[in-house]
Amino acid sequence: MFVVIGGGPAGRLGAMRLAQAGAEVRLIEQRKIGGQCLHERCMTICALNDVARLVEYARTQKDLGILDTVPAVSYPAIRRRICEVQEKLSSVLDAETRRAGVEVIYGAEGRLEGNRVYIDDEEVRADAVLAATGSRPAVPDIPGTSLSGVYTYRTLPAMPDLPRRMVIVGGGVVAAEFAHVFRAFGAEVEIVARHGLLGNLDPKVRAAALRDLSGIGIREQTPVASIEGAGRVRSVVLGDGEEIEADAVMLATGLVPRSESLQGLEKGPDGAVTVDSRMRTSVEGVYAAGDVIGPPYLTPAARREGVVAAENILGHETVMDYTGIPWAMSLRYDYAFATAGAGGLTLSAPAPAGPGSFWDVAGGWAGVAQIRVDPETGRIVGAAAGVPGASTLLSYIGYLMKRGVTVDDFDDIVEIHPSTDGIYPLARYAAGVLRKKNE
Repeated sequence: MFVVIGGGPAGRLGAMRLAQAGAEVRLIEQRKIGGQCLHERCMTICALNDVARLVEYARTQKDLGILDTVPAVSYPAIRRRICEVQEKLSSVLDAETRRAGVEVIYGAEGRLEGNRVYIDDEEVRADAVLAATGSRPAVPDIPGTSLSGVYTYRTLPAMPDLPRRMVIVGGGVVAAEFAHVFRAFGAEVEIVARHGLLGNLDPKVRAAALRDLSGIGIREQTPVASIEGAGRVRSVVLGDGEEIEADAVMLATGLVPRSESLQGLEKGPDGAVTVDSRMRTSVEGVYAAGDVIGPPYLTPAARREGVVAAENILGHETVMDYTGIPWAMSLRYDYAFATAGAGGLTLSAPAPAGPGSFWDVAGGWAGVAQIRVDPETGRIVGAAAGVPGASTLLSYIGYLMKRGVTVDDFDDIVEIHPSTDGIYPLARYAAGVLRKKNE
């Protein structure tokens, strides 16, 4: 029998792969299947951002004289309906997992002591174990984080209604996504980033994303000294002594692997379980995948890691390859990225107008597309887009990059029209540039 600890993307996909191979598999999940992706992170952002975009598009069309009003948002109703849909999705995932032949046990804790496996306090036999216990929000060591009104993505469902003024602490994707949502809903939002905001993005793509965050106060290179309030949050004090009024504070300050229940394994300083390229830990017969092994903290990566672990448990030597795995950010537009190598010639261009961006042309904007090309081989080694539908587009572009696609290969592609995809024409343009250079 194989035991999988954790029912998020890595554990669930790994368990299903094992069961589909005919193995007896027991999956242990303390809460609900689907993990943080379904219940607190990815799907919550999808739900909130759908509403935020609707409001923003209505606001744009009202400014153009097309609509008479902009709809008001009922935040309590949004939260209630999100929970209802998440329950439905969780039941679908539960049924799918069981149909694959996996035994699912809820409400129990799976633990490891080296190669010894426990479900709560009962030791069980296991031929191999896949540990996929996920992560939790990192809470910075700042006075006042325990005040009422201070939230992480995990506790945000407890926020009863929209705040008048919200401060979001953090400089990454989560900070940007929630800031966009609550600004669209009508709150005054300030982002306070200890370093930079979205500093890992290409400058042109970052500039495009910042357009979607217009109207939001952004303070970079700014530490937070404390969060103040008498029982409930009242303000945020910055490192220079400035005080910002706030009804709510959201901590978007990263993730920490949840590995406390996994003892006897080699770990990094942050608690991330150390694995090799086959997802093997330092203990024979024990594998790990997903957020518990540390960055990149991406659902697509976690899913693949879970499958790679399962394949190796089954004796099929498989190596984890992160090439071309896309990641995304949801603002007014989708922002998606994939890479298959370093360096190269970077080409950027405005994206064509299409579904979701037509009316934005009136304001002089329809998004951005970008590729990086190896000038010697013509291979695409990086791609990014900030357009409606970018997430779907980059899934396929990332796969093609992994397969070694070149800009010349795009000559014969006939894409859908109308479309917001600017990568295909940019690739064709790059092919022409390289041909001319080599003549």
